[in-house]
Amino acid sequence: MSLWPIVELLPHAGDMILLDEVLSFAAEEVTTRLRVRPGGLFNRADGSLPAWVGIELMAQSIAAYAGCQARQAGAPVELGFLLGTRSFQCNVEAFPAGVELQIHASRSLQDDNGMGVFECQLSGPGIHAEARLNVFRPPHVASYLEEPAHD
Repeated sequence: MSLWPIVELLPHAGDMILLDEVLSFAAEEVTTRLRVRPGGLFNRADGSLPAWVGIELMAQSIAAYAGCQARQAGAPVELGFLLGTRSFQCNVEAFPAGVELQIHASRSLQDDNGMGVFECQLSGPGIHAEARLNVFRPPHVASYLEEPAHD
């Protein structure tokens, strides 16, 4: 069980929070979970989630990892960016309503400029997905997002 509610770990709000909780957190990895519930932003008419949402679930798991690190250090949770993935593989087309999914993300690279690479796996009954996600969290997010002054 997580030390912090998921809403305190993600820089998301409302329906954009897809995860239910952090199951475990360590120096280089995190495991999260969710139960697929109908009626969300990305659900199909039958209540399932399209498999491509797995990338967002992985990205939110990485954000939860960063949120756990921030909370542990007494720092605020900051915005990060999913840059992309070179490969997302999944053995199903959708995650059925009611199924519980677990997502594991393991940090394989992090540099001082905020670039990171995570190896991610998503699993559930008869479900397996994996991807390597590239992420970026600039050292000074607020200044990074500022509009440049126009003359």
